Amino acid sequence: MMTPLDQASLERVFLNARTFNAFTSQPVTDDTLEALYDLAKWGPTSMNAQPARFVFLRSPEAKQRLAPALSAGNLDKTLAAPVTVIVAQNTRFFDHLPKLFPVYDAKPMYEANAALAESTAARNSALQGAYLIVAARMLGLDSGAMSGFDPAKVNAEFFPDGAHTTNFLINLGYGDSSKNYPRGIRLPFDEVCTIL
Repeated sequence: MMTPLDQASLERVFLNARTFNAFTSQPVTDDTLEALYDLAKWGPTSMNAQPARFVFLRSPEAKQRLAPALSAGNLDKTLAAPVTVIVAQNTRFFDHLPKLFPVYDAKPMYEANAALAESTAARNSALQGAYLIVAARMLGLDSGAMSGFDPAKVNAEFFPDGAHTTNFLINLGYGDSSKNYPRGIRLPFDEVCTIL
């Protein structure tokens, strides 16, 4: 049986972790981005489908390609962030199931049901994006997830062939806590949870 993580680890990953709107100028290296994915990839997905695809935008040129799709409130902070991640989903994730989930042939189930494939890809790529946020915290990075953007514009710019579609965005870097908003409250157990 596994023992719980120590209090310092819990504080770092959840209890004291914040959503950041501003970051220091410290760059995020290729090695750090690779380590980030190599940790996050172990989070579970349905049938081990792993539909998420991550596009790490770090260069000013890449950020400018994203800029027209951003809401006014997300523009400046995204252009200033060391890295912005497009969390996308592979629209034909099921093509990889024979390798990723060899227990039985699940590919035809998704190939024949577009609505099931779309909902499975969306749900599981969102999970994988959340794993990426947790992994970032574990590696000493900070993040700010965003949904204030035009997905159609992001898809047209970065995924014109339709092989992927955008789910949400995450700014990554080493956070500047002086620009944080006051932390929002969380709903208590008895308002959210039911034990049957």
